Amino acid sequence: MKNVHSLLGAGLVSCLVGCASTPVALAPVGPDPVGGESTAAEGGLQVFSRLVGRSEGDNPTWYQHTDYYVYDLHGKPVKHVNNTIGYYAKSPRRVTLPAGRYLVKAQANDYLWVSVPVTIERGQTTRLHLDDNWKPPADTPKTALVRLPNGNPVGWRAESTKEIGVN
Repeated sequence: MKNVHSLLGAGLVSCLVGCASTPVALAPVGPDPVGGESTAAEGGLQVFSRLVGRSEGDNPTWYQHTDYYVYDLHGKPVKHVNNTIGYYAKSPRRVTLPAGRYLVKAQANDYLWVSVPVTIERGQTTRLHLDDNWKPPADTPKTALVRLPNGNPVGWRAESTKEIGVN
C-alpha cells in the first residue's frame, strides 16, 4: 500500500510540475508604423489579450479580452487595466500612458502569461496582439515583428519602427 501511495504522489508531483510554465518573455513591441500620429503629449496602449467567453442568464455568449498589468522597468506597478469596454464590445480598452518603456504582463492564447516590454511614444498607439487574431501586411519583413514562441506575431519590433518608415 505504501508503494501505491508513493507512486500516486510521484505521479501527482510530475503532473503539477508539467503543468507549471515558465513565463514567456518577448522582445520590445513599439507603435504601429502605419498608424496615425497625433499631437497628444501621451501615447496609447491597446492590448488584445486572450479572449474568454462570458455568459449571463439567457443572453448569448460574448467574448472579452482578459485584464492585464502594466509595470515600469523596475517592476513597480503602474496600472491594472480592466480590458473590457462593454458586454459585446470586441475591441479592448485603449489606455494612455506617458511616453516611455513599460512591461506588460497579460494572458495570451496558448500561454498562461507573457511578459512583453513595450515602448510608448507621444501621439502614437502601441498595439499588442496576444489573441492570435492579428495578420500583419504580407510584405512585412520578418525582422520587423515580435513573435511568440509558437510563431504568432504580437506586434511591431520597437527598434524596427524607424527602419520601416516611422520617425
